Amino acid sequence: MEGGNSPNLQLQQLPLATPAVSVQPHTDSFSYKENLIGALLAIFGHLVISIALNLQKYSHIRLAGSKDPRAYFKTKTWWCGLFLLVLGELGVFSSYAFAPLSLIVPLSAVSVIASAIIGIIFIKEKWKPKDFLRRYVLSFVGCGLAIVGTYLLITFGPNSHEKMTGENITRHLVSWPFLLYMLVEIIIFCLLLYFYKEKNANYIVVILLLVALLGSMTVVTVKAVAGMIVVSIEGNLQLDYPIFYIMLVCMIATAIFQATFLAQASQLYDSSQIASIGYILSTTVAITAGATFYLDFTGEDVLHICMFALGCLIAFLGVFLITRNRKKSVPFEPYISMDAMPGMQNMHDKGIAVQPDLKASFSYGALENNDNMPEIYTPATLPIVQEQHGSKGVSAPPYRVLEHSKKE
Repeated sequence: MEGGNSPNLQLQQLPLATPAVSVQPHTDSFSYKENLIGALLAIFGHLVISIALNLQKYSHIRLAGSKDPRAYFKTKTWWCGLFLLVLGELGVFSSYAFAPLSLIVPLSAVSVIASAIIGIIFIKEKWKPKDFLRRYVLSFVGCGLAIVGTYLLITFGPNSHEKMTGENITRHLVSWPFLLYMLVEIIIFCLLLYFYKEKNANYIVVILLLVALLGSMTVVTVKAVAGMIVVSIEGNLQLDYPIFYIMLVCMIATAIFQATFLAQASQLYDSSQIASIGYILSTTVAITAGATFYLDFTGEDVLHICMFALGCLIAFLGVFLITRNRKKSVPFEPYISMDAMPGMQNMHDKGIAVQPDLKASFSYGALENNDNMPEIYTPATLPIVQEQHGSKGVSAPPYRVLEHSKKE
């Protein structure tokens, strides 16, 4: 009897032990720790990238304003900026291996905040405190909102973690939600590319949507490559899986095409518009791709998802206010000076044309083409009249205005 009761006793104790293992409090706390590590790496990377880009810009400006004949790549400042740029990119790259994709992507607002603060600190203009506050009030408000949004993103970000092994990535790649998402994204990308190339739809939203769609695939592949490298370093080799090299090639290709479209957008539009609109579109599309491919929000409650969305909206508004306060470049407007007439040389030009020949779309003066203008709008002619001496010794005026008759 005692021997027969012992198996029953063991069967009764199994259900009691199973729920205790499924809770896994240590794993949950460790997952939040991974989120914090990934967020800190991303913030550090974006801060360093912002400092690096400003250092390189400072080296170019310093060489342009001096008589130093050296090239920019021969200065220590530029090389220091390049080293910091590589260090920051490595920090952002490694952050994708620890935290979910939907948490890391919105943290790129840190680079916008850092650039705004660095620009205000190293400004070269003289200003009064009242003028400074009035001029940069939008930047201060935008920085505050972006910081609040970043805090909400880190606090209420998704907490899904999965080992980036070759099997898991392959399973996500052939899942029907991601295949459906890829089909929709390819259709939208082809339509936008057709309108951009064939219909000359050079709108900023069209170009930056192309960048955002490519960028979503870039961050998806970056997380896969970074995660597989980290798993390989831990001892489980993943570099012998073909999916690793497929993701690596896709990452490089999409990054190159993304940079190409960004370069075309920078030639047509202001950098502040590209920064704000590009951040909003790229973040939205990347979060959608992460939620579809890696299932970042699986198991999250409605409160966390709503607070995360609120953090994104606040960060969007902050970036928009920061970039709105930047100075816009003044486009070139052809003009003619009073001492430089077209086709005439003077003592200051030393044999070089004072004003270069412009295209046919430009013309001198306020009106571009007044050949077809009505006679009522044409300027009055001032023909010179020779001075005549009358019998009374009164001289005539040196010129006479010929009035035009108004035709109805």
